[in-house]
Amino acid sequence: MKLTQASIERLALPAGKSEAIIFDDDVPGFGLRLRAGGSRTFIVQYALGGRQRRMTIGTAKILDAVKARQTARNLLAKVRLGYDPAAERTEARVHASDEPLGAIIGRFLARQERRLRSRTYIDARRYLERYWKPLHELHVASISRATIAARLGKIASEHGPVSADRARAILSSFFAWAIGEGLCDTNPVVGTNKHFNGAKSRDRVLTDRELAVIWKALPDSDYGAIVRLLILTGQRREEIGALRWSEVDFEGREIALPPARTKNNRPHDVPLSKPALAILQSRPARAGRDLVFGDGPRARNGEPPGPEGGFQGWSKCKAALDKQTSLIGSWRLHDVRRTVATRMAELGVQPHVIEAVLNHVSGHKAGVAGVYNRSSYATEKRQALDFWGKHVEALTADDNRGDGQRIVRFPARVEK
Repeated sequence: MKLTQASIERLALPAGKSEAIIFDDDVPGFGLRLRAGGSRTFIVQYALGGRQRRMTIGTAKILDAVKARQTARNLLAKVRLGYDPAAERTEARVHASDEPLGAIIGRFLARQERRLRSRTYIDARRYLERYWKPLHELHVASISRATIAARLGKIASEHGPVSADRARAILSSFFAWAIGEGLCDTNPVVGTNKHFNGAKSRDRVLTDRELAVIWKALPDSDYGAIVRLLILTGQRREEIGALRWSEVDFEGREIALPPARTKNNRPHDVPLSKPALAILQSRPARAGRDLVFGDGPRARNGEPPGPEGGFQGWSKCKAALDKQTSLIGSWRLHDVRRTVATRMAELGVQPHVIEAVLNHVSGHKAGVAGVYNRSSYATEKRQALDFWGKHVEALTADDNRGDGQRIVRFPARVEK
């Protein structure tokens, strides 16, 4: 049997047995160990010097079959070269016993910096270095599930349940890596409770009146400009919050986001409506700073600041805005993106154009359709966002009493 995610899910422990190992047909020595308690662990078995050796790769709750098989291939390749992976892991664990969590986190982050987008890496570093700092002096192998659960409870009470769950996720990723490095045998994060009960997909769509209330309550600041651009463009928070002047084309009236700055790693052009363009034109450019909003990282040793950064005061500014918009109830910044898509659809913009505006790779651009339909819908996107900009201007005009003023429906035909 080839061990795949599908075949693993169908496997069951034979009746009367407390443990069984099912080996993979493609990679000799690679297998899955089933135990009566319900655990499923990938292992690799090999012979060296006339002795059979077996070592754990990782639990199936953390590793998928593809990654586990590749790890097994790498380990078996070492065996063919005369190395003993099990002995190396034992030696590494002994060495790790002299290193605290904080020191090993540094190595993990150095690896992640090459693999993650800059914003994701910054978040991972913040959670590991700040939120898990009280555990930094503990040795990795000595950290228990109870210790982690207690710290998660404190993070939830001090920073909120969402932050606790994000801190939990990145620490779990760290321990998965540490297991692969031979620094520990188990992931103590597994089995701890999540703290955010509303993890399912949200469906909050703001009404026209609510959009107008938010718009008029926004301060004349970086944050106010960012949220208004989110309302006018429907883009993601970090794409606008970390916007660079080098990405803004005033003559072409558009924002050109490079692949490194988008969630799906695809270049994305965002046409700017008249009100969106006016917001950017009103922002002051700062000498030596490419960032439109925020200060970004500070220069060190006389060198220019790095590419990371952008606006940082999200939580504080949102809390202040919530006080000004309390009458409309709870809402999140991402609700704005959903609202733009929904309202555009209600006003007659076609789904494939909305997907192009949002830079979604789904629906009309997913699968085979996405491979063969390379149109960026540039003209349609521009007309849709110009139309939406006029709609927002009408909603937020001083003489609008929130009684349902609307622009006529989006034209069915687009002038090329």
